[in-house]
Amino acid sequence: MGTPHCQTIRLPLPWNPPQRISVGCNFIRCRIIEPSKVPAPMGHKTRYKDGIFEKAFISFLTGKMDKFASYDSASTGEKCDDVLYDSQYETFVHVSKRVAMSRTRKQQQEVVREVLLSVLPSDQLDLFRKLFPPKKWAFELYALFTGFLFYWLIGPSEVVDVEVNGGKQRSGVHIKKCRYLENVGCVGMCVNMCKFPTQDFFTNEIGIPLTMTPNFEDMSCDMVFGHVPPPFDDDPVSKQSCYTATTCSMSKLTPES
Repeated sequence: MGTPHCQTIRLPLPWNPPQRISVGCNFIRCRIIEPSKVPAPMGHKTRYKDGIFEKAFISFLTGKMDKFASYDSASTGEKCDDVLYDSQYETFVHVSKRVAMSRTRKQQQEVVREVLLSVLPSDQLDLFRKLFPPKKWAFELYALFTGFLFYWLIGPSEVVDVEVNGGKQRSGVHIKKCRYLENVGCVGMCVNMCKFPTQDFFTNEIGIPLTMTPNFEDMSCDMVFGHVPPPFDDDPVSKQSCYTATTCSMSKLTPES
């Protein structure tokens, strides 16, 4: 007798099994919607689509910043509620520009500090300092979560090895093309509304030293957790000139714009 063969019999199901629904990441997480799936080349603005939770947080943060926005005669006179934008992020950028207007470098940094402290009050900062002391593992953990939590703000990034205090650790974050700089189009806003207040907040409020080094040629940026930032006068960006008047978005904010 030959060896019996097993035969699989497929019976018709009385119901149609549900198909896989791929809405998770696309619906919740921010993503690039360029055909290449990577940031657009210099001279072209990268297109993003924010997720539902990120839209909610951007709106929340925009509301916090709008309290400090300037709408005097030097601006268009339009508050963010009176202007229609394609996305919450564009409104966020618009309000950021209004905050920067008519303020000195230190005043801009102080506004961002106050906004951040309103999001993370002192009692929560105390908890962060206790849970995440300035140790190598904490530096690496912050680097790991930066790209995940702040993709909507900075765009795609990757964790990289860096040297801190003579030793190697994976506490570096390389931002490929910063979404914020790409949208504000202003060196001054990058430095005063992002770099220095962020460094100060992490270093002095959270207790985690952070140094940020933007590259204004390709709009990338390198973050190093665990590295104490240099004073303003010793930082190369203090001598960095802004983009040309035809490129810098802040130079276009006139009553006629």
